[in-house]
Amino acid sequence: MATGAYKRVLLKISGEGFCKPGGFGVDPEEVRMIARQVEEVAATGCELAIVAGGGNFIRGAVFSEEANVGRATADYMGMVATVINALALQDCLEAAGVDTRVQSAVEMQDVAEPFIRRRCIRHLEKKRVVILAGGTGNPFFTTDTAAALRANEIQAQVLLKATKVDGVYSDDPEINPKATRFDHLTYEDIVRKDLKILDIAAISLCRENRIPIIVFNLKREGNIRKVIAGEPIGTRIGD
Repeated sequence: MATGAYKRVLLKISGEGFCKPGGFGVDPEEVRMIARQVEEVAATGCELAIVAGGGNFIRGAVFSEEANVGRATADYMGMVATVINALALQDCLEAAGVDTRVQSAVEMQDVAEPFIRRRCIRHLEKKRVVILAGGTGNPFFTTDTAAALRANEIQAQVLLKATKVDGVYSDDPEINPKATRFDHLTYEDIVRKDLKILDIAAISLCRENRIPIIVFNLKREGNIRKVIAGEPIGTRIGD
């Protein structure tokens, strides 16, 4: 029985969460840190689905421009990167005794199930952690959009966006020390203020079905459990 504020949660972990700040690829220590936090949440009975990003390997839009590679090709490369992250996290979780499934929107039948909504929900009902890889399975969409889409599909009560900062700021806090953090924003605020924490498609999907979004710092161990328990951490985006 779930003991937190939410019974079913969609957690988006950016690719940078899988490596050291400014690093590249998968850092085992960082993956173990994520796994410890997820293990804590799984122990509460919360139904948890995780969308993995792939920016620790490649960002499709940026790589396309810098390497003169077609955008669709670059985005598919990014989708493969998310599968690498998902498999690394799955192995750490299962080593800790957490029953886990990886589902991919890009077919990779030797390493992951295909994403099938009803099967995903059934895994969650059986208290398995489901790691969702491959983005939406289509180029030109970010993994943030994939997270919003999956949150709607599985009827999650909240979308948690785990990042390297402790909320949404008026400007980049690493560049502008005078940037202020918001405790609460509406969906419209994100668009009107042109805040880059989520893309417009992701915001629209969450606004349509009134799924709140909470942006918080993944790197502070224990934060995932605290957010799911309803503690006032990070920035809440909603009505």
